[in-house]
Amino acid sequence: MLIHNRISAFSLSTLLVCSLLALNSCSLQPSAGDSDYVQLNDEANREVRVYGKIERVITLAPNLTEIIYAIGAGDLLVGNTTYCDYPEQAKSVQKVGDTLQPNIERILALRPNLIFISTSSQLEAFARQLSEHGIPVYVSDPHDLEGVIYSIENIAKLLHREEQASELVGKLRGRITAVEAVVKNRKPVRVFYQLSAEPLYTAGRAAFVTDLIKRAGGVSVTAEVPEAWPRYSQESAVAAQPDAIVLPTGGSMGAANSDVAAGLERAPAVLNGKVFKIDGDLLVRPGPRAVDGLERLARALHPEAVN
Repeated sequence: MLIHNRISAFSLSTLLVCSLLALNSCSLQPSAGDSDYVQLNDEANREVRVYGKIERVITLAPNLTEIIYAIGAGDLLVGNTTYCDYPEQAKSVQKVGDTLQPNIERILALRPNLIFISTSSQLEAFARQLSEHGIPVYVSDPHDLEGVIYSIENIAKLLHREEQASELVGKLRGRITAVEAVVKNRKPVRVFYQLSAEPLYTAGRAAFVTDLIKRAGGVSVTAEVPEAWPRYSQESAVAAQPDAIVLPTGGSMGAANSDVAAGLERAPAVLNGKVFKIDGDLLVRPGPRAVDGLERLARALHPEAVN
């Protein structure tokens, strides 16, 4: 009887430890028929293994929160960041800090069994820290619309929402194709994307919005600058002479960045009234609403072709 009790106590404690460490820290292997087991590589080429049914998810970037809701998995979300403000339901989810500085103690207290982070805002060290606690971490890193589609499909696979994701992706691809078809034979418009006026920051080669501008029938005049968000001199802005200027405003940016930088005041874009204010969240968040941003860009750059 004593031996039996000790074995039972050992089994119970082992079960509790496995639960607290979200299964990864135990040497459990999925059975051949375990339909809840998923293994894939994330966008940082890290192997992600998820055992069992996912019921508690945390997202550490606004675009990831938007993807979760878009594939019908919002009921699984137990934590997100202070910047996660869309859809409306996301505002009432427990906040675990901001995107750049999430609070590890709050995260662990919510007992997640899967966490989604973005390399655009989180360091690899943070992902490793979470993994050390036995919590599976998926790293998302889309740089263009194809990357967004890839993120949606992978996230859906981990959460067993493939059917919902397939429907969403089909609609998004249809809208993307429609925009590209309309602007295909139009002369590309030279665009300057002003992230902020003072100091002046713009979008470089690696910025997500650079892909949107190209697909919308434009060409970013700073597309060959290596960094994603480089600081730009006023002299370079004067020399750029863009035919259109895009000011990301509204959304999480509020009324900021509402006027063009000094170096752009005499640009053809200003003289010809081609300064466009577009909700910045649609242009820099690599999620489903980026297609809304694409359509607004195309409508601004080619109003004669896009309704």
